[in-house]
Amino acid sequence: MKFIATLLLLVLLFVACAAALVFLPSGPSTETFVDIAPGTSTEAIATQLEASGIIRTRYAFDLLRAYQGISGHSGTLKAGEYRFDHPASVKDIYARLLRGDVYTRTLTIPEGFNIFDIAQAIEAAGLGSGANFLAAARQHVELIAAYRPEGSAPPASLEGYLFPDTYHFSRHTTPTQMLTAMVHRFGQALTQLQATGDTPTDIPRTVLMASLVEKEVSQDSERPLVAGVFTNRLAQGMPLATDPTVIYAALLEGRWRGTIYASDLQNPSTYNTYRHPGLPPGPICNPGMAALRAAIHPAQTDYLYFVADAAGHSRFSAGLKEHAAQVQTYRNSLKFPHPTPKAGR
Repeated sequence: MKFIATLLLLVLLFVACAAALVFLPSGPSTETFVDIAPGTSTEAIATQLEASGIIRTRYAFDLLRAYQGISGHSGTLKAGEYRFDHPASVKDIYARLLRGDVYTRTLTIPEGFNIFDIAQAIEAAGLGSGANFLAAARQHVELIAAYRPEGSAPPASLEGYLFPDTYHFSRHTTPTQMLTAMVHRFGQALTQLQATGDTPTDIPRTVLMASLVEKEVSQDSERPLVAGVFTNRLAQGMPLATDPTVIYAALLEGRWRGTIYASDLQNPSTYNTYRHPGLPPGPICNPGMAALRAAIHPAQTDYLYFVADAAGHSRFSAGLKEHAAQVQTYRNSLKFPHPTPKAGR
């Protein structure tokens, strides 16, 4: 009897110690990251957590894993980067790894960002190489096949279809996965437009026109007017003469210098809307909802020109004489001899 009593006591002590190791909180009180690589075994995960100071001992993790297996709730621990900033029990930590509650980084894409801007934002957020993102954006154009006419030539990239929004990606998210999420968000925006009766008859043309509108003005109330100006100029065979396309041509060629030079205006690129009438071959940025709506419903006016004013708005005109006067007013307000007026330099 004495032996049995001693044995029971030892068992109770073992159970109490095991329970303490599994259920009592431990770990860092300051921010600590643990990056678990894909394919890492459970034993190796436990060792990594112990070495990082997240758990007291890997044996507690192993013990819980064994119990979960016996109870039929083992599951698969998910790889990824995890953030720990307060003590937690082994049970809670194990549950986090089962859920795949990985740490995500915020990536905000404002309206009007082009693929080059997004690539820089990705690098700044610590989500990977901007160059790899650009390469993927040019390679995986099949992601927007549903939005283009069957049999049409493939676009140069996914430009225009990476919808502006705030995204949350883990550090291991691939460029293709990011692009897929952004194109999916574009699809949701398109569905929203269709739900309100704003259905584009030609999606590629709408996206292209919206990208021009997005880069020209920041005031939502002016976007339909700008879309109307572009529509009128196209109807009359006039060059669009819009600076953002010149800038985009320079970006594509890797020679954008932060300002437009005379040589840029002579660039033979088909994106240069000063030299080539009609629309450029593709979008020049990723437009938001207001710009898309403006492209679907351009204002019906006789305006052919517009130029910025001192307050950051745009002044519209139907004739060149009126436009020239507004350009002069713009120059006088800036006290600068060579500004860049829009649509009708």
